[in-house]
Amino acid sequence: MAELPPVKDRRILSRIPLVSPAQLCIDIPQTAEQERFIQKSRYDIEEILSGRDDRMIIVLGPCSDHDRELSLEYARGVKSLADTVKDKFLLVKRTYFEKPRTILGWKGLINDPYINATYDINFGLRLARSILRDITDMGVPCATEYVNSSIMPDFISEFISWAAIGARTVESQGHRDLVSGVSMPVGFKNDRSGNLDGAIEAVLTSRNEYTFIGGTGYGGAAIVSTKGNDCTHIVLRGGKEPNYEHTHVVAAQELLRKASLPEIVMIDCSHGNSRKDYKNQPIVFQDVRRQRRDGNKGIIGLMVESNMKEGQYKLPDNLKGFDKSTVPYGISITDSCQGWDDTVHMIKNS
Repeated sequence: MAELPPVKDRRILSRIPLVSPAQLCIDIPQTAEQERFIQKSRYDIEEILSGRDDRMIIVLGPCSDHDRELSLEYARGVKSLADTVKDKFLLVKRTYFEKPRTILGWKGLINDPYINATYDINFGLRLARSILRDITDMGVPCATEYVNSSIMPDFISEFISWAAIGARTVESQGHRDLVSGVSMPVGFKNDRSGNLDGAIEAVLTSRNEYTFIGGTGYGGAAIVSTKGNDCTHIVLRGGKEPNYEHTHVVAAQELLRKASLPEIVMIDCSHGNSRKDYKNQPIVFQDVRRQRRDGNKGIIGLMVESNMKEGQYKLPDNLKGFDKSTVPYGISITDSCQGWDDTVHMIKNS
């Protein structure tokens, strides 16, 4: 008889120790001033969700962050723009360090910070946290999407003012468990087909107490019990067809009403709503702003994929040996993005 394969680690190539969240927080600490800023920005977002603040949230920025200096340059632009539109909008910068993948592709700055399939995750975590720290020092709130792990918030959550759960993970029990315990408001996107059931169920379930396996913060496993998170809402991101127009929004709010949930929605101007063409984002943006002006106060925010330069740089399928210095500065390496000048014009003139 042929030799049988091993029972354990048959397909594991290596195990490399991961830096603990506690150690990372020591190495890149949060100051008392930074903590107060995050507390205030989360409070402001919660006030908008509750309707006590009449502004709208705009979550804007690159599809994914891949370059430290680019991220900081964009954040400086957000700060300048935020100061001019603060009476109408609360601007929150997208700082997306994890990328969900339908099949294959670069999985984000934390997973592969050098963009060459070397997967130096410990460096990626340090880089992500340092970027968040420096943007917080500018007075700019940050948003992220939690994708891969129930322990990811332990590494970076002190610097996050709003978080998303994406279309590929909205039905995941693990992500609903996670959201029930995080300290910031969270938006659940509808699934990739455009169905809202998973997002509404996620809002409902994440408001409950949960107990699950997570991390201690010191590198070990823990039994985590949560209180539930009532600062959650759905995000309409389109699917096979857009779902941002008046009839779609009203229908979504009716489903929320039937579920005895607050009738609040955020609209993603990209993805299915733009029919995957970044140049259509202003059309979505202006339509949603018109709905808001017409009296639908349940529309509490918008999402925009934007970078310093418009378009996309397509990465090779095989990243081994790739030289990231060949990527043009200012452009997205994942989804195509609207350029900064067009973003400013769109927001200022809405």
